[in-house]
Amino acid sequence: MTQVYLNGEFVSQEDAKISPMDRGFLFGDGIYEVIPCYWQASEPKTVGLSLHLKRMNNGLEETGIKYQADEKQWAEIINHLAQQLPESDVGIYIHVSRGTDVKRFHAYPDNVEPTVFAYAFAIPPSQPLDRDIAKTYTVSTAQDLRWQRCHIKSTSLLGNVMHFQQGQDAGKDEMILFDKNGYITEAAACNVFVIKDRVIYTPPVDNHLLPGVTRGIIIESLKRAGGFDVREQGVPISMLESCDEVWITSSSKEIGPVVAIDDRILGDGKPGELWLNAQRAYNDFKFLV
Repeated sequence: MTQVYLNGEFVSQEDAKISPMDRGFLFGDGIYEVIPCYWQASEPKTVGLSLHLKRMNNGLEETGIKYQADEKQWAEIINHLAQQLPESDVGIYIHVSRGTDVKRFHAYPDNVEPTVFAYAFAIPPSQPLDRDIAKTYTVSTAQDLRWQRCHIKSTSLLGNVMHFQQGQDAGKDEMILFDKNGYITEAAACNVFVIKDRVIYTPPVDNHLLPGVTRGIIIESLKRAGGFDVREQGVPISMLESCDEVWITSSSKEIGPVVAIDDRILGDGKPGELWLNAQRAYNDFKFLV
């Protein structure tokens, strides 16, 4: 029977119970992370564990939730959860809400314990280094209508969910968003890289987009590999009309090559050559952080 982690204990998924008065349920008042974990030599190995937990702790501090994740403790929890799905690479979902109060009231309550929950779910294996069989994506575009604190990885994801569904309704895998000034922020569930004339552009981190851990690892891996021109700067949405490649990046997608934007096919409809080199550089570096 599959086990999950809930408030200091491993329990069966069927027996895990959270109060309907939990503020995570009532308000989306919580912080979450998704940490990829791949099986290497019969052992589960995480990617960017310390970076994910640092971002989570920053979000908890910024929202005033009284919990700080300990890396050693969570390494042990993740190892146990990964064993629940030994036949698959997994993502570890961690959810920390402010906790359960006796009433529904907007202000932060005093003297409540945070609710801490985690479970493992199957994710695709690492991208194959082959342009013919790599997982590809299609996207559409829309103006970003979410709140102004997107740097916090909050469980309040309705804005992202609605944009993602907008893409699904258009028959696309994702939705690339742009601000009122016509600059790309991110996608509904991913960060975005745009490639033009072999220059790799990605929006700089600010309150309009999540500081993706995978995004950061990719940038660092390309710098270490050498031979890549990576620029963190404003990316106008109009660049998508003439760009050579687009990547969407996340913990489960790694570097996801986009092959179509609305009705425009990019290149030959396969992942670009620069994507192949970037994914190789990422693979060489991802377990070192």
